[in-house]
Amino acid sequence: MPIPNYQSIMLPLLSLLSDGKECSMQELIAPLAKTFNLSEDEKKELLPSGKTAKFYNRVHWAKFYLKEARLLEVPKKRLTKITNRGLDILKQNPTEINVAFLMQFPEFRDFRNRRKPDSESMDSPDATADVDDVHKTPEEELGEAYHQIRHELSDEILTRIKGCSPVFFERLVVDLLVQMGYGGSIEDAGKVIGKSGDGGIDGVIKEDRLGLDVIYIQAKRWDNVVGRPEIQKFAGALQGQRAKKGVFITTSSFTNDALEYVSTIDSRIVLIDGEQLAQLMIDYDLGVSKVISYDIKRLDSDYFSDE
Repeated sequence: MPIPNYQSIMLPLLSLLSDGKECSMQELIAPLAKTFNLSEDEKKELLPSGKTAKFYNRVHWAKFYLKEARLLEVPKKRLTKITNRGLDILKQNPTEINVAFLMQFPEFRDFRNRRKPDSESMDSPDATADVDDVHKTPEEELGEAYHQIRHELSDEILTRIKGCSPVFFERLVVDLLVQMGYGGSIEDAGKVIGKSGDGGIDGVIKEDRLGLDVIYIQAKRWDNVVGRPEIQKFAGALQGQRAKKGVFITTSSFTNDALEYVSTIDSRIVLIDGEQLAQLMIDYDLGVSKVISYDIKRLDSDYFSDE
């Protein structure tokens, strides 16, 4: 089954603590994962940030919302315990506990109101109409928004590249490789780039600053998909240069035959399509500028420890 959203975890989490014992997050994760029949892969699945397990994150936020509604409390460092209010709720045998359910508690309503501008107060009918449809944790929403922004930026970069001149594309490829650590410097890289032609560049560039090895480059500013014949020609060019490593960059994409072909030959050829090219430019800050950044921070429990 898919990993449950944080709202679906609320009732099982509260029930798990019904014995009144104080439990750590690790003591809660394992039995909850068993309740939802999660596989090992599902338990290890990460958020888009790649830093935190998705299920752990959702349990954390389920616990956080229950605490804001005063159904749970944290009397000691990293330990969670059910409150009398929480026990009273369980006696009512609710079929589900979610954000809409928690809105009955004034402390939770105050918490929700603090998270929104006055014009979007949770006392507003419009604001509460779809509150039960919110299933993603803040980290998930932020992660998805980040990837959406990155995807749109990637499309914009690729569109702009296709509208630029072949000469500009030549320089862009060299700039990117140097930015990634190849070629030593723009001046060194420029010395080893060969003739340009047909909307791309052909040449060699140093693999490292010492020039211990070289990489043969071919770039195609194309709209058409690059097929196996083009890669075969490139592999032949590598042999002619007595080179074993090559990078083929295109603004379009590669056919499956082309992708399969590079895995069957002795030469090491890396294929970079338009999407990958744009992503590399984002990763290495080429042709983009930083607008705003957010630091996501976590409570340092050790700092507040009495030990």
